[in-house]
Amino acid sequence: MIKVIAIAVWICAATLGAVFYSFQAAGEKGVGEKPKPMLGGLDYVKTDIISVPLIRDSQIGGYFLTKLVYTVEPEQIKKLSIPAEALITDQVYSYLYSNPQIDFTNKATIDLDAFRAAIRDTVNARVGAPLVHEVLIDQVNFLSKDEIRDNWLRRKKSETASEMTKAFKEH
Repeated sequence: MIKVIAIAVWICAATLGAVFYSFQAAGEKGVGEKPKPMLGGLDYVKTDIISVPLIRDSQIGGYFLTKLVYTVEPEQIKKLSIPAEALITDQVYSYLYSNPQIDFTNKATIDLDAFRAAIRDTVNARVGAPLVHEVLIDQVNFLSKDEIRDNWLRRKKSETASEMTKAFKEH
C-alpha cells in the first residue's frame, strides 16, 4: 500500500513539474508575433443600410443607399460615448449635403475614393483620434423618385392580384 501511495505522489510531482516547465518555456518565447495592422487586430464593423434623401430644387430627387464596412481598433471604439455607426451615418449625410455637385444619375461624377476618404477623415477629426482606419463600401445604390414609384406600383399590383386569387379560391 505504501508503494502505491509513493507511486501516486511521484506521478503527481512529475506532472506538476512538466506543466510548470511548459508554462515557463512558453512565457519566454511568447505565443506568437504581434499581428500586423491590416492582418489582424482591427475589427470590421458593418453599418445598416444608410438611406439619404437627395434634395434638388426643393424636391426629393431620389435616395442614396449605402452599406459600409469600417475598420477600427477595438480599444478605441470602446472609448466612444456614442455609437460609431451614428458618427458614420452623420458623416455620410454631411458629405452628401455639403457636396451638391455630385450627380448620381451620371456615374462619371461619382468619386468613391474621395467619398471613403472623406468619411474616414471627418470621423477621425471629429473624434480627435485615429478611430477609423479604412472605410469599405459593401453596397451603394441610387434610386430615383420615379424608380421608387414604379417599384411601389408593381408591388401594389402583385398584392392586389394575390388578394383577388385568394378571394377566388375561397369561393
